Amino acid sequence: MKVILKESVANLGTVGDIVTVRDGYGRNYLIPQGLAYFADPKKVNAITHQKKTLEAKRKREMDRAEELARELEGLTLTFARKTADGNHIFGSVTPAEIEKAIHEKGFAQVTRKQVSAEVAIKHVGEFDVAIKLHGGVKAKIKVVVEEEK
Repeated sequence: MKVILKESVANLGTVGDIVTVRDGYGRNYLIPQGLAYFADPKKVNAITHQKKTLEAKRKREMDRAEELARELEGLTLTFARKTADGNHIFGSVTPAEIEKAIHEKGFAQVTRKQVSAEVAIKHVGEFDVAIKLHGGVKAKIKVVVEEEK
C-alpha cells in the first residue's frame, strides 16, 4: 500500500514522502492516527508539484542568505563605551545594539536573534561575531569596542 505522510514518522519518512507500507500498518495505524493518507494518483501529482514548489522556494532563500553572507563578511562595527579601568566597559555590547548598527549600515533583514557572540562583550577589544542566516549559512563580522574619550 502506498501512503503519503502528513507528519514525520520515525524510521519511515518525513512530511510529504510517498512510502510503501504493509496494508495492515497503513490501514490500522498510519491512516487512523492521522499520520498519513492513501496515495491515489491525483494526490501523488499534487504532492509532487508541491514539493517542487517548496524546493524552488528553499533554493531562492538559500541563495539570498548566501548573497547576504558575502555582503556582511568583513563588516566591522565600532562601539565607543565608558570604561572603569581602561579595559572593562560599563555594561556590555548587546545583540540588540549590534542589530541596530547593522541596520544603520543598510542590512535591515538581520535580526538580533541571528546575532550570536561566542562570549559576552564586556571589555575593550576586537570580537568576532557570527550572524546566523537562513539554512545554516553564517557570516562573520568584527565588533570593535573602544574607550570613549
